[in-house]
Amino acid sequence: MKPISIKTAEHYQWGDHCDGYHLIKSDKLSVIEEIVPPGATEKNHYHDHATQFFYIVNGAGTLKINDNIIRLNAGEGLLIEPGTPHQFLNDSDGDVRFLVISTPKSHGDRHDL
Repeated sequence: MKPISIKTAEHYQWGDHCDGYHLIKSDKLSVIEEIVPPGATEKNHYHDHATQFFYIVNGAGTLKINDNIIRLNAGEGLLIEPGTPHQFLNDSDGDVRFLVISTPKSHGDRHDL
């Protein structure tokens, strides 16, 4: 066993200069650390099967869930159930770093709205 970090994890980019790092990547469990710059956002979407937990490590961001706007600060998290439309936005002045924990994995289970 070896420790994993964003320095050693599989990296991918999405959206406008957003970074994702697969800390755990299996069919049953996914843990991704994401870094989102100010003003960046993902598309509104939902997952058929994946339950997701968003946990803010540094900074602050907003989750749009259906018509609700929920502000999350460092040290706060939110559970998203399957079938729930959601969208993450960084409407702050600095980068936001957060974990997305999904069970089962969310890749291949996403539907953009």
